[in-house]
Amino acid sequence: MKKRKSIPGTIDQYLRWPIWLSLLWIPILISLSFIDWKAFFVLLFFAVVYVCFVLYLYQSRKSKLMSSLLEFSLKANDSNARLFEEMPTAYCIVNEEGGILWENKAFHHILQKDSGVKKNLLSLFPNIQKEILTESGAVLEVHSSFKDRKYCIDLIRVDSLQDAEPESLTLSEETRLIAVYLRDETEELELQQKLDEERIVVGLAYVDNYEEVMEQIEEVRRSLLTALVDRKINRYIDSANGVVKKIEKDKYFFILKQSALEKMMDDRFSILEEVKKVDVGNDLSVTLSLGIGFGAGDYAQNYEYARTSMDMALGRGGDQAIVKTPEKLNFFGGKSQSTERVTRVKARVKAQAFQELIESKDKVLIMGHINSDMDCLGSSVGVYRMVTALDKRAYIVQNGVTSTILPLKERFLENEDYPKDMFIDGETAKDLVDNNTMLVVVDCDRPSIIDEPELLTMVKTKVVFDHHRQSSETIQGAVLSYCEPYASSASELIAEMMQYIRDGIKAKPIEADCMYGGIVIDTREFTNQTGVRTFEAAAYLRRCGADITRIRKVFREDFSDYQAKAEAISRADIYRDFFAISSVSCEGTESPTVLGAKTANELLNIRGIKASVVLTKVNDVVFISARSIDEMNVQVLMEKLGGGGHRTVAGAQIKEGEVADCIVQIKKAIDEMIEEGEVE
Repeated sequence: MKKRKSIPGTIDQYLRWPIWLSLLWIPILISLSFIDWKAFFVLLFFAVVYVCFVLYLYQSRKSKLMSSLLEFSLKANDSNARLFEEMPTAYCIVNEEGGILWENKAFHHILQKDSGVKKNLLSLFPNIQKEILTESGAVLEVHSSFKDRKYCIDLIRVDSLQDAEPESLTLSEETRLIAVYLRDETEELELQQKLDEERIVVGLAYVDNYEEVMEQIEEVRRSLLTALVDRKINRYIDSANGVVKKIEKDKYFFILKQSALEKMMDDRFSILEEVKKVDVGNDLSVTLSLGIGFGAGDYAQNYEYARTSMDMALGRGGDQAIVKTPEKLNFFGGKSQSTERVTRVKARVKAQAFQELIESKDKVLIMGHINSDMDCLGSSVGVYRMVTALDKRAYIVQNGVTSTILPLKERFLENEDYPKDMFIDGETAKDLVDNNTMLVVVDCDRPSIIDEPELLTMVKTKVVFDHHRQSSETIQGAVLSYCEPYASSASELIAEMMQYIRDGIKAKPIEADCMYGGIVIDTREFTNQTGVRTFEAAAYLRRCGADITRIRKVFREDFSDYQAKAEAISRADIYRDFFAISSVSCEGTESPTVLGAKTANELLNIRGIKASVVLTKVNDVVFISARSIDEMNVQVLMEKLGGGGHRTVAGAQIKEGEVADCIVQIKKAIDEMIEEGEVE
C-alpha cells in the first residue's frame, strides 16, 4: 500500500498560528523593559494569560475540529456517508487517547444502553490499553464485553488505510486515527460453550488390585464385594447422566458429557475415595484408576486418549484419575502406596521377551540418567551381565560419574575380567549405532534427563526398565517397557529378570555389590518402598556374593560432606510445622546433588516432619530432592515443578533458576496440595 505523507501545514499549522503569534510578545516585552518596568509587568501578565488561553484552545478544540472534519468528509459523498452511517456493523473512529471522534448508528445504539457512559473507547472496554492504540502495522483483534454483551473488536490504524482517507484528515505527523469495528459474538460464544459442554468424553475405569483383594476374602463374599464396587461406579456415572458398561470383571467403559466431566474434576473424582470404603472383611482397600480422554476430533481418538491415560495411571501406581486432552494431561489422586504383585509372571514374561530381543541384535547400549546414582549403575551392570551371558557385546554409556559410584566403577576398570570399553561416553556410543544396535534405558523414563538424548532418535530398537511413576514426559517408541512403580529400585527389577534368562544367570560378586547397593540406597536401608520381592531380590544377590561390608565402606562419607550435611540440617526451615526445607552449598563437595538427597533423607528423622525438600545449585541448574515417609506424595509436589519420581522419593531440576525463588515455588506448591486435600 502506498504510503501518504502527512500535511501539517493545512490544519494543524493553522491551529498553531495563535501560538506562533505569541512569540511577538518577546521583543515587545524586551523593549518595554528598558522604558518602564511597571508597564513591562502589566504587559507580561497579559502575555501569560494570552499564551495560556491559546494553548487551552489548541488542546481543547483540536479533537472537536477533527470530529467535525471527519463528519464533513464522510458526508461529502452521499453514497459513502449513507454506507457508513447505515452499516449494520458498529463502527467508529477514535484518536490515540481513545476519544470517539465519529460513530455510526449501530455504534451509537450500543452506547444508548448506558446513557451515562463516557465516549471513550478505553472507558467502554477496560481491557483495551492505550498502548494497543499506539501500535502500528497489522490489524489488532481484541475480545471484550459491554453491558452483558461480548464483542470482537478490530482496531485498524488510519495510516494503514491512507489510500482511502482524505489527506485533510491528518492533523499532524504525530496524530493518528484508529478505525474500530465491533462484532457482537455473544450468541456465537454461547453456542460454542453449549457445544463444548455437549461433547462426548470417553473413559475407562479399572480396579487396580482386584485379584489381591479377592484372595483376601472368603469366596462367598467375593460376589458381594464385586456388587458393591459395581454399584458405586454405576451410581457415580449415572449421577453425571453418563452411560457405563462393564467390559470385564474389573474393567469398565463409560461415556458422558464434557460439562459432567468438569464437575468431576472440580470434586477431584470423589469415586476414588468412595470405592476405598467398600468393606466386606477385606484388609486391603479397593483402589480404582480412571483414564479419560476428550477434546479430539473424533470418538476413536478420544478412546485412544483414554487408553493412554489408563496406561499412565497404572504405570504411576494406580488409585488416580488422569484426564488427557490434545494439549495436556491432568492428574488427580495417587495418594495410595502402589500394591506389590506377589506373582512373578510379569517378570518372567518380560525377561523372555528381552532375551528374544537381545538374540536378534549384535550389540546393546545401556544408558541411565545424568549424574548416575547407585541404582542406575547397579541396574546397568545387571543388564550388562544378561547381555554378555547371551554372547552379545554390551556397552554402558556414561558421560560423567559422581563420587558416590566412582569407587565401584573403578573396580570394573581395574578388573581384567571386563573389557576396557565396558564404559563409554556418548560420542563413542553414537559411532557404534547401526541397524543391529539396541538401546536399553534403565532407572529413567524421561527423555530430558537421560545421559545422551540423541541416542533415542538414532537407535530404532529401544527398551525401558524403570521403577519411577510415569509422568507426562515418557520415552516414546519403546518395543519393550517394564516400568513398575511398586518396585523399590531398578536393580530389583533387573535382579528378578536375571533369574529367568535361560536357566538363570548368576551375577559376579562385583556386579552383585552394585545391584545390592542400588537397592539399599533407594530403600534407605530397607525402610522405604520395601516389599517381599525386594527382600527376595536382595537374597538372590547375597547368594551371588554381594558383601554388605564392602558396600558399607563405599557408602561412607567424607568429613567435609558430613559437615555440609549437618550445616544444611541445622538451618532447615520448618514450613507450616510439617515440611522441612533447606539448601546445600556446592562449594567444597564433589557431589552436591547426592549430598542434597542424603540431607533430605536425614531431615525425615525429625519427629513430625511429613516431607523434606533440599535444594542445591550446580552450574546454573537448581537440583531439588524431595523425600517423605507415607503422609505426602512428593512425586505430585515435584511434578508441579516439572519433575517427578516416586511417591516417597522424587526430584526436579530447574534451569537458570535461583534457590530462593525455587523455595518460594515449593512453598506455593505445598499450599496448593494442602488446599486440594492431597496431604494427609
